[in-house]
Amino acid sequence: MTDATDPDLPRGLALAWGVAAAPQRGPKREMSVERIVEAAVELADAEGLAAVSMAAVAARLGFTPMSLYRYVTAKDDLILLMQEEATGLPSEQSRDGDWRHRLETLYREQVQRYLQHPWVLDVPISGSPVTPNSAAWMDAGLAALAETSLTYDERLAVMLVVTGQARWTGMVMAGYARSMRERGVSDAQVTAEEDALFRLLISADAYPELRAAIDTGVFLDDGDPFTFGLARVLDGVDAYLDRAAAGQRDAMRPWVTVDDADIADDKKFREASKAVRQAEKALRDARKLARQVAREARERRR
Repeated sequence: MTDATDPDLPRGLALAWGVAAAPQRGPKREMSVERIVEAAVELADAEGLAAVSMAAVAARLGFTPMSLYRYVTAKDDLILLMQEEATGLPSEQSRDGDWRHRLETLYREQVQRYLQHPWVLDVPISGSPVTPNSAAWMDAGLAALAETSLTYDERLAVMLVVTGQARWTGMVMAGYARSMRERGVSDAQVTAEEDALFRLLISADAYPELRAAIDTGVFLDDGDPFTFGLARVLDGVDAYLDRAAAGQRDAMRPWVTVDDADIADDKKFREASKAVRQAEKALRDARKLARQVAREARERRR
């Protein structure tokens, strides 16, 4: 057995966590990582992520690009720090109320962040976020569910659904906002134009259900379909918790035939439950591998 060693942090993560060594020498005028990131965020907010380069940020600050590299050694590191700055922290209000209210608050706050900094949506997703602010949002989501009977796996799954819905909502709303701004039109005008296009192009013969929805004025409705969708997801979580409280979680775990509370302290039961969870994980991994192999096989036949 070998001793585990801590991984070496990439420069960008080290900067985000405040554990990177500061440059020994810098420009005569004041500069810092924080000021560089602030300027880059301002540039992205104004002109989009594509406008951000080390040269553009340096020019905005009145320095040469080489001066920036003393503090931030790569553009990828700068973008990571920009994303961290734009992400910010969840509010104190997100820690008040029951689990559902707290998750709904986190959802609204995340959507607002995307609308304030829409360029964040253009940053490629390359893995789980491990920066301080991103971790704070994850922690807040898990904390909202801490008093429920959900396992940590289940809490994480629920949190991912909420954050995924927030991202999707942000993508759509930010896209519409950008289009309206560029075209100089209002939300009402966009809604009317879309409804008119659907009515013109969608026939009852080709798309009967869609046409029926159009005829009811579905595209003129001022309701929020994203909030409605999130509410139905949380209804499902609520129902799942109710079943668990009523001792009906067996439907989700068919190997359990007695009330967990009666045998929760039984060592053999705990060991058996752990073995089942491990088997389920192995089955999920096997199915994932099978899907991957099938995709590769289909691609080879093309």
